[in-house]
Amino acid sequence: MPVTATSEIFFLYGTDEYAMVQQINKRIREMGPATTADLNITRLDGKTLDMDALQTAANAVPFLSDKRLVILENPSVGFKGPDGLTKLSGILRNLPPTTTVLLIEFLEPQYNRNYAFLNWLKQLISSKGGINNIQTHEFKLPDENQLPGWIINETSRQAQAHQKSVRIEPTAAEHLAEMVGEDTRLASQEIAKLLEYVDYSRPITIQEVDQVSIATAHQDVFVLVDALGKKQGQKAQLVLHQLLEVDEAFSIWGMVVRQFRLLLQAREIMDAGGRKDDIAREIPVHSFVAGKLAEQARQFDLAGLELIYHRLVELDESMKSGQLTIDLALDLLVVELCA
Repeated sequence: MPVTATSEIFFLYGTDEYAMVQQINKRIREMGPATTADLNITRLDGKTLDMDALQTAANAVPFLSDKRLVILENPSVGFKGPDGLTKLSGILRNLPPTTTVLLIEFLEPQYNRNYAFLNWLKQLISSKGGINNIQTHEFKLPDENQLPGWIINETSRQAQAHQKSVRIEPTAAEHLAEMVGEDTRLASQEIAKLLEYVDYSRPITIQEVDQVSIATAHQDVFVLVDALGKKQGQKAQLVLHQLLEVDEAFSIWGMVVRQFRLLLQAREIMDAGGRKDDIAREIPVHSFVAGKLAEQARQFDLAGLELIYHRLVELDESMKSGQLTIDLALDLLVVELCA
């Protein structure tokens, strides 16, 4: 059946995973009550996909509903190469009018290898006889200058979801931005804790950020990574479990991943002859943070940091698939790096 105006295709890609997940969840909510929506939503991953599974899911008849939603993550992996792209093109061109497809590409800031797929998609949309009902949306992580404004807006959004009007003071937003870096998901979690702390009834100040948020945890994560770099396994385990007693494992995992990502960037800059000021400008981070990164990056070589970062990606995938808990992944990381 040819694509009609009632079938929809959305391609979401970028480095801001939190914003993309928000959009996915919005589409899921639009499917209606969970009792029937769950029967008409299919989630697929290109990393483990049988190419025919997408066609089967897309062509299925809705059950007790007038529409179906198919979510495909990592399509560039599942449909790579000329044959794969031709197959995907054929499926998208012949969607039944009752099906909506979300194509999702989560891009790593330093490891964006999906340009070929993006270029193919752009050609598919613009070519003669192309698919004109694909909507593309890019989601970029806010940079250092943009993040305080993002935090202010996200605080307002979360407060409004509780039918409250609470703001975070600009100085407090800047302070929180320094703590979380570019991790919008972590920033969102911290905002939720801060709103609970002020009982949705008063502005969030810099004092609340210091009392409630993760300043101490960030320092301890630096100590943890420092111990890992020196292969001090006993100290690393002690610091890790002290962190787990006072903060959520998910937050700690995000901070560890961020720290190694920053170290990888810093090491690349240093290997190219750069110094602290270059790190502060190119990543970008504050000058104080750049100095700490330069100090810690000297404990690692570039090849070692690349291996660690790829291992973090593997562990993250194992957690998302339910093979590992976050606590176990963190313990495993300490054992492996200190072996």
